[in-house]
Amino acid sequence: MIYAIGDIHGHLDRLKAAHALIAEDRARAGGASGRIVHVGDLVDRGPDARGVIQFLIDGIARGEDWIVLCGNHDRCFAEFLSCDAESFEGNQNALFWLSTGMGGQTTLASYGLESDGPKDTASLFAQARSLVPDSHREFVAGLPFWHREDGMIFVHAGIRPGIPMDEQDEDDLVWIREEFHWHRDDHEALIVHGHTPVHAPTHYGNRVNIDAGAAMGRPIVPVVFDGDDCHLLSTRGRERLTAR
Repeated sequence: MIYAIGDIHGHLDRLKAAHALIAEDRARAGGASGRIVHVGDLVDRGPDARGVIQFLIDGIARGEDWIVLCGNHDRCFAEFLSCDAESFEGNQNALFWLSTGMGGQTTLASYGLESDGPKDTASLFAQARSLVPDSHREFVAGLPFWHREDGMIFVHAGIRPGIPMDEQDEDDLVWIREEFHWHRDDHEALIVHGHTPVHAPTHYGNRVNIDAGAAMGRPIVPVVFDGDDCHLLSTRGRERLTAR
């Protein structure tokens, strides 16, 4: 079995609730093990990005079989922490990530940056970077962009159709939408992704979208792949997902 968790967006309480549903499913299956893959967007918009990252770091450190992938928001956070604060590109990237639409300011607030903190970019960079622990910086910077297992490819946004995985552009892996969504033919594997919110995890035949809209106030809904079957998990147990 393989479990998958979609976009988290700083909602530690919902992430813990999703892990609790997985623990209950494992118990119903007689204590069976199963890797958990998180498909990215750990940060931004929600209130506790720091708590989410620490929860994942702690779980992996104690030996949990977890994979954590990089989403577009995570990559923007990593770039903010590593770019040249004095360069034009660094400033532009920072302004984009800190915009209301992206939600970077909520991530920095979770690390203790006050809303009335420094307004000039150089001071903002300096204070923000001083608040983010090195362990978090290294964790986010080291997130992989995709994971292949049991006939599936897990990725944040999707893939560019017809391009081998080793040749995929990282921008596509964390940002792509239309070209991937409208592709109806089979890929080299079933693609499990998030990035584009849907009301509930949805199976499209060649892909499964598991972003259930935590950033919009909805719960994180974990999914389990058990052999050829796919189910979402809720307090009622498993609910089979069949291809649309």
